[in-house]
Amino acid sequence: MTHKEFEAFIMTLPDVWLDYPFGEDSAVYKYGTKPDGKIVAIVAENSKPLRVSLKCDPLLAENLREKYETVVPGYHLSKKHWNTIICTGQLSNDEIFDLARLSHRLVSGIVI
Repeated sequence: MTHKEFEAFIMTLPDVWLDYPFGEDSAVYKYGTKPDGKIVAIVAENSKPLRVSLKCDPLLAENLREKYETVVPGYHLSKKHWNTIICTGQLSNDEIFDLARLSHRLVSGIVI
């Protein structure tokens, strides 16, 4: 997965916008009103393979880490609530998009 593919998807979710509060190396996708908002996803710019951090249910987060070597505790984030996914193909794009949807729901409180 490329950053452009991930961004094309995440920007389709309701009220998501892009910010760079940590500098140009971290693309931060937020939910809510500007300038604040809540973080839905963080992409490490120019990472190869792409690294995407997403909020996750704590039990699911742990299960994913046990099942996939490319899912690790969130980099510089709460290890309980965030995972960083190293996009090597171990998880499909659709699986990563599903996890991005979950992150959006957890942050926004939107129940689908």
